[in-house]
Amino acid sequence: MNEVQLCITEMRTFFRNGSTQSVAWRKIQLKRLKDGIKEHEKQILDALFEDLGKTDFEGYATELGLVYAEIDKHLKHLDAWTGKKRVRNTLLSFPSKAYTISIPLGVVLIMSPWNYPFQLTVAPLVSAMAAGNCVIVKPSRYSSHTSQVLEALIAKLYPSHYVTVFQGGSEMNQELLSHRFDHIFFTGSPTVGRVVMEAAAKTLTPVTLELGGKSPALVEANSNIPLAARRIIWGKCLNAGQTCIAPDYVLVERSVASQLIEEMKQAITRMFGNDPLHSNDLPRIINERHFNRLISLFEEGTLAYGGQIDPKNLKIAPTLMTDVQKTGSLMSDEIFGPILPILTYESFEQAISYIQAREHPLALYLFSNDKDHQEHVVRTVSYGGGCINDTVMHLSNPHLPFGGVGSSGMGSYHAKQGFDTFSHRKSILESKTWLEIKLRYAPYRGKLALIKRLFS
Repeated sequence: MNEVQLCITEMRTFFRNGSTQSVAWRKIQLKRLKDGIKEHEKQILDALFEDLGKTDFEGYATELGLVYAEIDKHLKHLDAWTGKKRVRNTLLSFPSKAYTISIPLGVVLIMSPWNYPFQLTVAPLVSAMAAGNCVIVKPSRYSSHTSQVLEALIAKLYPSHYVTVFQGGSEMNQELLSHRFDHIFFTGSPTVGRVVMEAAAKTLTPVTLELGGKSPALVEANSNIPLAARRIIWGKCLNAGQTCIAPDYVLVERSVASQLIEEMKQAITRMFGNDPLHSNDLPRIINERHFNRLISLFEEGTLAYGGQIDPKNLKIAPTLMTDVQKTGSLMSDEIFGPILPILTYESFEQAISYIQAREHPLALYLFSNDKDHQEHVVRTVSYGGGCINDTVMHLSNPHLPFGGVGSSGMGSYHAKQGFDTFSHRKSILESKTWLEIKLRYAPYRGKLALIKRLFS
């Protein structure tokens, strides 16, 4: 029996003993996790800097702070989420009562990415633990410093038959996916997401896929152009563009395109100075392979601003591009870097048609003061989630679920949606014994009219 199979076997034994059923016990584990993170804040922030060049501010704001909010939300509402939920009954089952109750799934696998290596690992872990599961965590090998801190932290806090970490690359991924889990939660690229789903299908294991896609920012002439420029640049440059919900391209009404570009240039300068490559506030690209992929995209359009690179430190200055090739990688693949293509449109209908002709994006950002257009985008365009007159900030709200649709993902999490993802909602009908209505029993002659009345 190999190490993975042994771990799963031990976890199933621990789970079947009922150790994770107690809500009070689960709260203790969540509090222990929060205290452990706080104790190791410096090591975590240092690791995020080593992996991605994130400042302590960005590391806390986009990783630790969001995790603390998730833990607090689960602790506050866990009693209510795990309690029985009464539902209406019918005359057909009288006398009885009906309710649902959430139970844990069992042993689950969480596979996390490198771009937000702490938050995108621990946030789903919080939900899985709160729901009462045992968890195997597989962090990315690319963000090795953060992965090592995570492994040490979890090993310190929990026994391996409850929560544990397996490190490694594609071979470890394949090994883990060869085993049966009760749920697989994957965050990463659509390409690897297909591999995960294919492996899970062999054992009919349910999956949550948090993927990505080309998330548009749609800017109308009636919007606040300086504000739109500033918020788009902020959302794009967060984590050097290595954010699954970053604005991937801009669709701007032609009459204000030049103004928007000028305002974006000013926003870049105000945030990162005249030499962004030497700004401590601009993170770096995760590795050389991704760096080379990004700079190759410069050939697929006109550099309107930026384009400076620092191969030694894997930094790319925020870059605006126009006249882009519609059929190249720049406009077909998720960019995942600080490069922003800008396209123009003539009419709102044209812009919407362009978005709807492509795969469903994970996020959409509409900058507009037209209430009818806002309502149209919210109700008729399919995308995971987004903002009106802002970017990225919907992810900061711990009360909002997060997830994609179609090629950008399957399922959702955060707060109660995360708890529900790692739970099974069991339906129960509790019949009384003090009265027996014999209508349901054969023989059925003469009962049809009555049963029709009960169903009407």
